[in-house]
Amino acid sequence: MKRIFILLTIALLAAGGLFAEESVLIDFTKLGADIIPDPSTPEGQEAEMTQNRATIMDYGAVSGGSFTDEQKRIMKTSLAIRNWTVLLASSSRTVNREVLTYAEEAQSKQYGTVLGVRINFPVEPWNSWALIKPPFDIPAYEPTGTIDDDGNVTGGENNSVMALSRFEGPDEDGDGRADYGLGVVKNVGTIKAVSVRVYGLQFPHSLSTVLIDSTGTEKTVFMGYLEFDGWADLIWNNPAYIVQVRNRELKLYPLYPNTTPFIKFGGFLVKRDADRGGGDCIVYFRDVKMIYDKAVLDTDRDIDDEGLWKIIQTREEAKKKWEMEQFGQSQILRYIDQQKQATENAFTPSPSNSNAGGAQQ
Repeated sequence: MKRIFILLTIALLAAGGLFAEESVLIDFTKLGADIIPDPSTPEGQEAEMTQNRATIMDYGAVSGGSFTDEQKRIMKTSLAIRNWTVLLASSSRTVNREVLTYAEEAQSKQYGTVLGVRINFPVEPWNSWALIKPPFDIPAYEPTGTIDDDGNVTGGENNSVMALSRFEGPDEDGDGRADYGLGVVKNVGTIKAVSVRVYGLQFPHSLSTVLIDSTGTEKTVFMGYLEFDGWADLIWNNPAYIVQVRNRELKLYPLYPNTTPFIKFGGFLVKRDADRGGGDCIVYFRDVKMIYDKAVLDTDRDIDDEGLWKIIQTREEAKKKWEMEQFGQSQILRYIDQQKQATENAFTPSPSNSNAGGAQQ
């Protein structure tokens, strides 16, 4: 009987039903541009910052040998709000609409910097959508480190898989969880609820949140409609969440060397129905939060399994390398296209000919 009780207790703890957590998945007030001034700023004017220090990514390391060291040094990007992409449905993707559809830093009196988005939907009566997504797939295995004003990352804990990803945020108050969201939350089991703090302007469009789990599977959850004025919390409650642990299907899983599951932020999806008005749609986002069960209960282990076998370290270093390669290639293509882009705004005036008037006479 005692053995059965112990096994049942372990199963309940592994299920995590009694240990729901609340974490910020992404906080846009942390994504303002604060480093690397715009090099195209005219002399004498104060340059705007272009990148976000906390989320800077250097893709020069995977660019290949055809670029100079100077070119590789500027191959950096981040989750700075102005880098975010707003992708229209293919049926709505005209040149004019793409020019009028973009993300921008917005200054809120209440929160400071937030994500502002302008979407130019077609006025014709057909369905359309816009996907607001980060400039790259947020890496789940980027280690912590010190980032200077030029965006160089040094001192990362590359040999410690237990270190928090800097995209998850540091544990500043020592409570065992990240204190601010940069797009990743670790140790996520069953999601109980998702909340989006959003500023509506009474547009009749729907809003969904895209979540990506550790297997790469995307889940789009419907949050509600934007038909309100001002800040509001749109909340999705998981209809499949079972509150009573005794009604759950309990299983025991090996604790090591299973990788701790995580959730990444994939973006927002704004949909416009054919019978609703088109044209410009403006919306602002403050943050995304989650309430979830822990996947693995934090315990004090007698033996340092990872220190002995280093299985998780090997796996996660390989995943990080793969994620960086995928992310870097797309950024290199954008860099090359940007370098080829015309910078002239007007034609150079033709030189005057002093003899032209005499010839006409």
